[in-house]
Amino acid sequence: MLPPRDPDQRLKARGADTRPAGRFDRETRIRESDDWDIPEDQALLRTEVTTERPRSIITRNTSPDIGFDRSINPYRGCEHGCIYCYARPSHAFLGLSPGLDFETKITAKPDAAEMLARELARPSYRPAPIALGTNTDPYQPIEARLAIMPGILRVLRDWNHPVTLVTRGQTVLRDLDLWAELAARDQAAVGISVTTLDADLARALEPRAPAPATRLRMIRDLSRAGVPVRVMVAPVIPVLTEPEIETILTAAREAGATTASMIPLRLPHEVAPLFRDWLDRHRPGMAAHVMNRVQAMRGGRDNDPRFGHRFRGEGVEAQLALQRFRLARRRLGYRTGSPPLDCSRFGPPPRAGDQLSLF
Repeated sequence: MLPPRDPDQRLKARGADTRPAGRFDRETRIRESDDWDIPEDQALLRTEVTTERPRSIITRNTSPDIGFDRSINPYRGCEHGCIYCYARPSHAFLGLSPGLDFETKITAKPDAAEMLARELARPSYRPAPIALGTNTDPYQPIEARLAIMPGILRVLRDWNHPVTLVTRGQTVLRDLDLWAELAARDQAAVGISVTTLDADLARALEPRAPAPATRLRMIRDLSRAGVPVRVMVAPVIPVLTEPEIETILTAAREAGATTASMIPLRLPHEVAPLFRDWLDRHRPGMAAHVMNRVQAMRGGRDNDPRFGHRFRGEGVEAQLALQRFRLARRRLGYRTGSPPLDCSRFGPPPRAGDQLSLF
């Protein structure tokens, strides 16, 4: 059971409705009425941004399920507020709630570009594609004001370092010239997440993310600029978005996407009760049906965290969705894999006064 909603807070375009305690919290706080019949003044809940200056900006991983070994996340938390976001549990490590805190208490890393330049300059560093947006979206709304990403991209461009991106934020188009420049060197690829083409459903699921039509425009503008674009049909939510697999792939292909991927809904840790609460609030008549289908893909549970299973599911439900995806991908002419990015030109940028090379 989730705690009741704070009566003195007014929510606007938020995915979660409450602040459930994280799994590391030793206590849970619930507001109780003092029985005084006095109306509370409601205040609009606004986003708070704090800054962080970590010792390292590149995060390493050894997961067998993930096709990259390093990533950069300029932000913790994400204002898009997608109710299903698998990154919500990471806020528990900060002592914050994976519910409303995840989408209203954002941590930014304004020195990311300078830190990245120092790490790339280390003699021991060996290049491989850096993934951006693996935990939270680097082009979430606050990026329009803080502008951390252009500095990161300029460092990667100057060092001839390959980079990939996963986003649904339209601010990526602000940096289109940088992405096009990297792509012209075969050093960039962008993935755009499209969950649904239903604008009303998208507004409820992803309250501060761009509308589906805007994401298709992002695919179109990036592809026209020469940037390879992958459409990510993710997450595939049974009953709600699963019927749209083919229509999403068709619309994205027409917009210029050249590769495609699909991931069924994941509900790790605190995400499961948050998603169940969302269903009760927004789709009460479908809630039981949705969760029955989710559990059919996850071995009878809300989530299956095992390597090799978490990104594809199991059972008849998962296999049918995957088969539909593969058939549509082949029919529409998508490539089955992305071309490798070029790491061969990696090196320090020239400094003023350096002698130019003849070769």
